[in-house]
Amino acid sequence: MAGPAGGEARRARSHRRRVGAGGRSPAPPPGRTAGGHILWQNPCVYISAKVDYAVRALCTLADADGHPVTAESLAQSQSLPAKFLESILNDMRRAGLLLSQRGADGGYRLSRPASDISVADVIRPLDGPLAEVRGLRPEATSYEGAAEHLQDVWVAVRASLRSVLEQVTIADIVSGQLPKSVQKLTTDPDAWLSH
Repeated sequence: MAGPAGGEARRARSHRRRVGAGGRSPAPPPGRTAGGHILWQNPCVYISAKVDYAVRALCTLADADGHPVTAESLAQSQSLPAKFLESILNDMRRAGLLLSQRGADGGYRLSRPASDISVADVIRPLDGPLAEVRGLRPEATSYEGAAEHLQDVWVAVRASLRSVLEQVTIADIVSGQLPKSVQKLTTDPDAWLSH
């Protein structure tokens, strides 16, 4: 059985195969990572199209006041690709965020109140942990010498993500009433600038 070091070696070999002999990945199109994911603030921390579409669909369902909405209607209302959205909706149903109903009046609806579904609740089943370092959880990393305290930085990065993504609910987004701590972050003009 390969431990963390074995998994890290496999990831490094896979990266070298993708990157090639030159050591540099080809530049992604503007606004996207090499994997095709939509950038979010920092190119290393991104929100995938899958999560973006899922949150948009959940907001639309929250606005439907408990009435089932078909995947086709959800796709049309947010200008999303229907087949991709259907796959995402099934993933969210399996994760327990949605209920589906068959029949003429069928469709999807939230499995619990929108105020009980955070953005982090959507991200984790679709894309995994909020923060990883070389495929490891931040607390599982360890460093020596001059980099000894780098683990603290990675743990703080995850805590920062949690402070937004675990606090903002689908209901907050639909109402436009984000938590005060999140609103404060968006009022800083520097938050809107790429670095």
